[in-house]
Amino acid sequence: MEKFIVRGPLKTTATKNKRKSPGPEREEADSGAEGSGRSKKRPKLDASHQSKTPLVGASWKHIRAEGLNCDYRILFNKAEADRIFQELEKEVEYFEAGEFTKLHIFGKWHNIPRKQVTYGDAGLTYTYSGVTFSPKPWIPVLGHIRDQIQLTTGDTFNFVLINRYKDGHDHMGEHRDDERELAPRSPIASVSFGACRDFVFRHKDSRGKNPSRYIEAVKLQLEHGSLLMMNFPTNRYWYHSLPSRKKLLAPRINLTFRNVMALTPGQ
Repeated sequence: MEKFIVRGPLKTTATKNKRKSPGPEREEADSGAEGSGRSKKRPKLDASHQSKTPLVGASWKHIRAEGLNCDYRILFNKAEADRIFQELEKEVEYFEAGEFTKLHIFGKWHNIPRKQVTYGDAGLTYTYSGVTFSPKPWIPVLGHIRDQIQLTTGDTFNFVLINRYKDGHDHMGEHRDDERELAPRSPIASVSFGACRDFVFRHKDSRGKNPSRYIEAVKLQLEHGSLLMMNFPTNRYWYHSLPSRKKLLAPRINLTFRNVMALTPGQ
């Protein structure tokens, strides 16, 4: 049975708190067609992956399991989230049909069941599932979102992968974000706009028909205007996906901000 973490009181894997401090494996073929009172202090993390600037007065939901270290909160109120969503719909230019809309999985090419594009600093590249992406230049709406994340967490980002899901048929298969271009131990910041969608974490030892052991899956609901911080070592041990929800008709846009290193030849 999957463990559900919803908008109300969280179960034992998550606690509501203040975030005071704070790499993808190839995507697999998709089977469907990705209290009140004073808060307790967050357990102190190793300095190598603490955020640089403390956040005062903001409420976070801390999501924890074996090797799973995530933090979740609403980043933008509804009015601002609505405005940003409309601006994204107007300004973001997605990749057209071609090599950037396919994934190379187990020797075969598959069409991506969603729209996709990358933006970021000049000179960077990012490779996953057999495709190397060079980012388009930052546009104001993406810079605004990035700056708000950085102000909130203290972490910096130079690259963003954007996925647009036109409805519940569009989805994301199980994968890990652990490419070699990602800065070691750096977090990934996932911001969602539009339809609320389920987001499922599954431990690497609990996948497939004959898993080596059973670890309960963790399911979140990623709300309009929300921020999910996937901190180290989450992507070392846990796959994540956005399953199909065929009755859902509304669109969703997700942006995953990353800190990408410029690799030299031979790396």
